Amino acid sequence: MIPLPAHSADFVCSKELPANQLASAQARRFLREVLTGRLTSTATPPGQDPIPAPGTVPQGLVDNAVLLVSELVTNAVVYAGTDIDVVCRLERHPNAGVAVVVEVADRHPSRGVRGAADARHGEPGYGLQLVSALSQAWGVTYRRSEKRVWFRLESSSAEPGPAKEATPARTREIDAPRTAQAAPGAVRPPEPLARSHGYAAEWVDRSGPSFLAETSELLAGQLDQGMVVALAAQLLVPRLADWCGIWLRTQGRGLQLARVWHVDERRIVPLREELERIPPSAGIRAGGTPWPWPESGGSDRAGGSAFAFPLTVRDTDVGVLLLGRTGQLHMTDAVVRMVDDVARRVAQAVDTARQYTRQTTISVALQRRQLPTSLARIAGIDSAIVYEPHGEGQTVGGDFYDIFPKGEGRWCFLLGDVQGKDPEAMSVTGLARHLVRLLAREGHGVESVLDRLNTAMAEESAEALTADGEQAATRFLSLLYGELAVEPGVAGARCRVASAGHPPPLHLFTDGRVEPACEPRILLGIDEGAEFRASTFHLAPGETLLCVTDGVTERRRGNWQLDDDDGLADVLRQGMGLGAKALAEHVRRAAHDFGTGPVEDDLSVLVLQAPAVDARTCHAPKPPPLA
Repeated sequence: MIPLPAHSADFVCSKELPANQLASAQARRFLREVLTGRLTSTATPPGQDPIPAPGTVPQGLVDNAVLLVSELVTNAVVYAGTDIDVVCRLERHPNAGVAVVVEVADRHPSRGVRGAADARHGEPGYGLQLVSALSQAWGVTYRRSEKRVWFRLESSSAEPGPAKEATPARTREIDAPRTAQAAPGAVRPPEPLARSHGYAAEWVDRSGPSFLAETSELLAGQLDQGMVVALAAQLLVPRLADWCGIWLRTQGRGLQLARVWHVDERRIVPLREELERIPPSAGIRAGGTPWPWPESGGSDRAGGSAFAFPLTVRDTDVGVLLLGRTGQLHMTDAVVRMVDDVARRVAQAVDTARQYTRQTTISVALQRRQLPTSLARIAGIDSAIVYEPHGEGQTVGGDFYDIFPKGEGRWCFLLGDVQGKDPEAMSVTGLARHLVRLLAREGHGVESVLDRLNTAMAEESAEALTADGEQAATRFLSLLYGELAVEPGVAGARCRVASAGHPPPLHLFTDGRVEPACEPRILLGIDEGAEFRASTFHLAPGETLLCVTDGVTERRRGNWQLDDDDGLADVLRQGMGLGAKALAEHVRRAAHDFGTGPVEDDLSVLVLQAPAVDARTCHAPKPPPLA
């Protein structure tokens, strides 16, 4: 809390809040503490009339201010997403009363406020109808760096006004001191509940449609069930209830208490403990089923009414929503319909979030199988891989790689790229990587592996059908595949490599020359009768073999690509002297820096490097030949 300097004999306090799910609760607590005198700010300047004292603000005005600040902060969190400033100012009123002015500011000045009429369609918004209904004045102030939504509430000492009548009994019980006649330790009986009942019914009639619209909009964008129930709880409390509990049905564990929320945050923990001891049973029906009032002190000790509503979607039981309000709440038809509608929306949002989670889990599990969990270390050779899938939230894209031992001092390496980035494309990468491993370990050489993989892909494409039974589009695959033969105690390695429609690997020599290590052949999966040819060379100490996918070579800047005029060879030459990991990062960074826009494809870089040795101790024997 940051006290602000007084001006015009005002009492001013402000608080900065982060834009998260706790912001609304923190704003409510801050404002209630200011208006009930638990926070103080500035003293009355000399020569001026006394400032309205915090703590003397009528309770109805306090409740309305707390409700409205919750609305505005929620609006700022959802639609701006920046840090939020809440400012409260108390002023003298000409009728000897008090006025409360509250401002909610965010750092997103260009984004409009929900609630104004849509200029294109003439349709009203929803976010500020409650502010308009309860406040004497409100407005929006735009500055270059922020947007402030404010409202003003007024109360005369001679005439409390309608806000007092709208005060729920729960707030008087929480905040008002006990009467002098009450015996020590006695529990004060609840006040007449017509006001609490009337408040809920009046609010539903006045703001129900906009509330349902906002609820749908807020919940529809959530893909995490924890966030769904957290938002639902804060939407319902304190608008329709003093507290709520939400159970969700989980596979194998039955109903689990997922969220508990109370208008007084201090009571959340004891309320949760009580509700966990009394889980819902069968028989919860639409329209509200009476629920026993918790007795452990988790809610208002004056007692109250609680109702449970089922969370169902497409005849599936998702969970239970429990609402409680101090006193005897007679559920009107309008309130029942409102809560049933909210329950259906919560259930639908939970079901959608669960489906998304299941699909994401399956996708991640499938993706993990497309790439090796670890890369084999090649004796006497440094290796490094940089892999950046393009798809948002993806751990695997159309590119794939592998390094694995073949036995007898030999290792295999590959770098490939399949057409497309959908789940079918990922299935092709999995087929290719595992089939290459199988063929290599059965003794097939580089050319034989590519020949058999090409045949398998061509046959798979010919047999593949779409969900409608139509012939599926042919999947093409580019692949760079090679073998390294290393002899213990001998520097460097014998390399044999072939390219099937893939950017050829670049061989960097110690004198700075860069040459393609092989000639590319046709893509895999196009022609079942295609033949592939491998090139053999010696990777001497200090030399490097660079392998990349077309996400690097075809990185664009206007009409230019990175590899135009041997651009990739220049990048490799500039990284001469770097180790394998540093060189792979150098190439990745060069690809990013070449274009001005976002990267539009997967980026993969594989570096194989024979460390330089002292020429006086370097041995000449050749590594074993490659088949």
